[in-house]
Amino acid sequence: MTYRRGIPPLDGSALTSDAGWGCMLRSAQMLLAHGLMLHMMPAGWTWPVTHHQTKDDLEVVDARVLDGPLRESRRDSGKHRRRSLGTTLDCETHEEQTHRRIVSWFGDLPSAPFGLHRLVELGRDSGKRAGDWYGPAIVANILQKAVAASEVSDLAVYVAQNCTVYVGDVLNLCGTSRTDLSASCRSGWKPLVLLVPVRLGSDMLNPAYTRCVKRLLELRCCMGIIGGKPKHSLFFVGFQDDQLIYLDPHYCQAAVDVQQDNFPLESFHCKTVRKMPFNRMDPSCTVGFYAGSRADFQDLCSDVTKALTSSEEKYPIFTFVEGHNEEEMSCTSDSFTHMKSKDRPARIKKKSCLEEFVLL
Repeated sequence: MTYRRGIPPLDGSALTSDAGWGCMLRSAQMLLAHGLMLHMMPAGWTWPVTHHQTKDDLEVVDARVLDGPLRESRRDSGKHRRRSLGTTLDCETHEEQTHRRIVSWFGDLPSAPFGLHRLVELGRDSGKRAGDWYGPAIVANILQKAVAASEVSDLAVYVAQNCTVYVGDVLNLCGTSRTDLSASCRSGWKPLVLLVPVRLGSDMLNPAYTRCVKRLLELRCCMGIIGGKPKHSLFFVGFQDDQLIYLDPHYCQAAVDVQQDNFPLESFHCKTVRKMPFNRMDPSCTVGFYAGSRADFQDLCSDVTKALTSSEEKYPIFTFVEGHNEEEMSCTSDSFTHMKSKDRPARIKKKSCLEEFVLL
């Protein structure tokens, strides 16, 4: 998902492109699209047209990892190349049809449930409008609302509050009040996308968190990280040594009419992956996880907790807590102006639940 130009005007404005401001929304789209692929496609499925390059912050590192068909198609005519990229789709398989349907949900038109127009509309509740900068925590909540209002009724999205995942709330959201997570069957469980907004430092990434981020990205349940450089959002999907691997939305492409039959898919797939050092990562980000069953969620809780605590770091970047988030309502409903000065302990207790992060 990248910047697009030539799209219908956004949010009652004259904007027909998100270039320069929509990168966080595009990174969020990438994470959600990955979650939908995990949810709806066979395990391990990839788009048949594959080719790989690696770039290091815009510089080509290795362009030799090209398969035979791609290398051949680059020498051939444009017509042959278009055909090799799959725009002639008379023989699409069921998986390819599902893939095309998922892509269409992210089209740049007002009716697309996860398109830019819909995400901008949902951002109004957070005081955001087209052309504004969106943070990773805001887009996490926007994704939650978008999925809840969409036709994807068999998928739940949970956004952690104050770096805390309340297991009881997750169980309720996924359609079960059972506290027993040992069941391996999928019945009675709505597959889950878990989003955790965190801050890994003050103005820059605290090096103490680098190992923890690596361990999270290694987990099978981890979908990636919405983050980037300051004011420059990226979608982190892995790492190699001390370099983060990411997909970059900062490439303005022409809008694709996803309402057309057999609309071209090439522009929705990345030809390269890029890398950047960990120390250039912005500390504000949202980590995504996926659990397709209760057993998967049990493994997720166990594996993530181990990844967060198996180090010398004193404070984990987020935690899992049994039960429900009962403090959230009390924190928002109580007014400090009604407290008496002699109630100092209560004042301190209520204030602490509003503090979102512990910074090292």
